[in-house]
Amino acid sequence: MSLILAFLAAVIYSGKALANPACAVCTVAVGASLEIARKLGVDDSVVGVWAGAFLTLLGFWLIKWFDKKGWNFKGRDFWLIIISVAMIGFVYISEIEYTAKPILIFYLDPFLFSVIIGMLVLIGSSEFYQWMKAHNGGHAHFPFEKVVVPLVALVLASLYFYYFPIGNTADALL
Repeated sequence: MSLILAFLAAVIYSGKALANPACAVCTVAVGASLEIARKLGVDDSVVGVWAGAFLTLLGFWLIKWFDKKGWNFKGRDFWLIIISVAMIGFVYISEIEYTAKPILIFYLDPFLFSVIIGMLVLIGSSEFYQWMKAHNGGHAHFPFEKVVVPLVALVLASLYFYYFPIGNTADALL
């Protein structure tokens, strides 16, 4: 629970968003693979982790576009990420019925909860990569570290939700 609160605090108190968080090919590949995973019968909580990460990537790209246009306002990065991740309701509105369950201290749909976790994992792992890079003289420790760190974090979150699905039991995270 303290890990979730730490990620939530990192999102709330994070500063300016990082530029160029992922390549366009990776973003499209994640988006296309979400629907394939659902058709293969992967649990919605696992798909939600990747959907949250994908929509966060789209939010980062939107922030870059706003930077290019010179559109700045107070809280811009925070609201663009939140609005981007909130689009999940439009993506799966006809496919998933909202069934709220008690999860930790929240009363949310398991899919929505895993989307939020995916967002927090991607932002937290990207911040962690920047911290590691700063402590290594501004250089990555190995090639493609910027891709590997968030990918490993998302795979670990997916494995957790695969083995402890929150859609089946209300207290799986407790």
